[in-house]
Amino acid sequence: MSRSRLASGVEVVAVPGRGLAVRTAGGEFLGVRTGDVDRDSLLSRLSGTAADEPDGELDRIVRAFEDAGYLADGPQRPPWPSDRRDIRLLGDAVLTEPLEALLRALGAEPRTAVHSSTSPSPDDLSAGDPAAVVWCLDGPVPEGLWDAADRLPERGIAWLRCHREGWQAYVEPLAVTPGDVTSAHVRARRLAATPAHRELAAYWSGPRTSGAPVHLTAPAAGLLAALLADDLSRWITGAPYTGTLPARRRLRRVDLRTLTVTEHPVLPVPDVAPMPEKAG
Repeated sequence: MSRSRLASGVEVVAVPGRGLAVRTAGGEFLGVRTGDVDRDSLLSRLSGTAADEPDGELDRIVRAFEDAGYLADGPQRPPWPSDRRDIRLLGDAVLTEPLEALLRALGAEPRTAVHSSTSPSPDDLSAGDPAAVVWCLDGPVPEGLWDAADRLPERGIAWLRCHREGWQAYVEPLAVTPGDVTSAHVRARRLAATPAHRELAAYWSGPRTSGAPVHLTAPAAGLLAALLADDLSRWITGAPYTGTLPARRRLRRVDLRTLTVTEHPVLPVPDVAPMPEKAG
C-alpha cells in the first residue's frame, strides 16, 4: 500500500459547489484551483495511490503542493540515533517514570539515577557520557542544586529540566552548547521580570509554609513528560520544531490546574564585566 504523499496533518477536502480545499497542519483552509485537471486524478496522486505518470498540468499542481510544504519529505520523525540513546534521568518518580516510558517508545534507552538533594559533581553527571541529562523536580529548585548540571553543555552533553512551584510548572529550554540558556539564566531572567523579585528569591531559598499538598495528577505529569520528551527527541533526531519561539530560547509555564501551556522568550545572561580598578 502506498504511503500518502500529503504531509502529516495536511488534508484535502471536496467542498460542495466550490471544488477542493486544503486543510493545513495549522488548521487553516485554503482553496485549490485545479483548472482543467481531473479532480480524482489529483486526489489519487496526492494520496499516493496513483503512479507518477507524466502529466504537465497535474505535475504543476503537485509541485505547488510541494513548494507550499504540503507534501511529505521522508519520515516525519526520523528514528532515534543508535549511538545517542543513553539518556540520564534524575528527579522525582512522579515525573521521571512517565518520561522514561515516552523516551523508550521513541527509541531511547533512558537510565534513572538515584535522586539526590545535593548537587552532584559534573563528573558524576557526565559519567558514561550520556547524550543528555534530564532532571525533573516535583517542587522548587533548591539553591545551587543545578549549578553543576548547567556546565554539562560544555562537555557536549545536552541539559533539560523542569520543576514545579505550587500549581505552576516550568519546562526550561534545552541547553546544547555553552551559549545556551542555563537554569541560572532562567532564575536571573525571572527575577528581573517581576516586581516581586525579593519575594520570589525568598520563596526559592525557603523555608515555606504550605497548606494542603499539591499532588500531580497523571494527566499533568504526562503533559510535562511529553513536553520534555518531544523537545529532546526533536533535537536528537533533527526533526523540525514548531511554534513561534526557538526551542532553545523558550521557557514554558504550565498551569497544572487547567493544563494550559504558555511560552515565554528567554535569553542567556551575559557575563558581567569586572569593575575597572581605580587609578592610584
